[in-house]
Amino acid sequence: MSRRRQIYEGKAKILYEGPEPGTIIQYFKDDATAFNAQKKGTINGKGVINNRISEHVFTRLAHIGIPTHFIRRLNMREQLVRQCEIIPLEVVVRNVAAGSISQRLGIEEGEQLPHTLIEYYFKDDALNDPMVAEEHIACFGWASNEEMQDISSMAIRINDFLCGMFSAINIRLIDFKLEFGRIWDGDYSRVILADEISPDGCRLWDMVSGEKLDKDRFRRDLGGEEEAYQEVARRLGLLQDDGNPGEVFDLSAHRTKLRGTPVKKK
Repeated sequence: MSRRRQIYEGKAKILYEGPEPGTIIQYFKDDATAFNAQKKGTINGKGVINNRISEHVFTRLAHIGIPTHFIRRLNMREQLVRQCEIIPLEVVVRNVAAGSISQRLGIEEGEQLPHTLIEYYFKDDALNDPMVAEEHIACFGWASNEEMQDISSMAIRINDFLCGMFSAINIRLIDFKLEFGRIWDGDYSRVILADEISPDGCRLWDMVSGEKLDKDRFRRDLGGEEEAYQEVARRLGLLQDDGNPGEVFDLSAHRTKLRGTPVKKK
């Protein structure tokens, strides 16, 4: 596929104009950042691994009725996705205390939370993605009440599914980040899952050893980032014995169907 016009470049991905109206090509980079891009580096092969893992996760989520922007994987580093209006929120789902919540509340890292916790952060690197309440979201019109109901409901369903999926391969899902967008159908919109789900945005610990298999290895200068990402892909059945992402199965013809609560355009 010939290279098309670049639309946007972020910390982990580049977005290009898609081959058809309403589509975008999402390119996964090897660049690694932490602390809102204050720390920068490279994890060799990260983009290839994240592309495969995110494809796998989004496809399985579509099978349980979660609407997503994913259409199909194009090659080792690119996906074709639906163009959507990104809701300016990072949705963080926490099962176990780690990272910022341990620092903010003085909870020992690794402590199981009494119940799953959903936090919202306003997407703005210049402001260091500040944590916000649902009252802020409603006040500033970042998402409607109906959209927030869809987002929270989907976040819980995604968490339940991912906890089971990772538990089956002896990985403990500590927390993870989600992003959502809206797609318009005339005067109505639907909320869909967007961005990616990969070790970049998840905390994944080995159930036996507690070894970190995610971007915390880069954040905390633990080393072994490439091996950790590869280990997650290998356990998911997405990596050949030689360490290369193989064509384990063909999902190129998969299409997701839109579901969710229609919201009338204001």
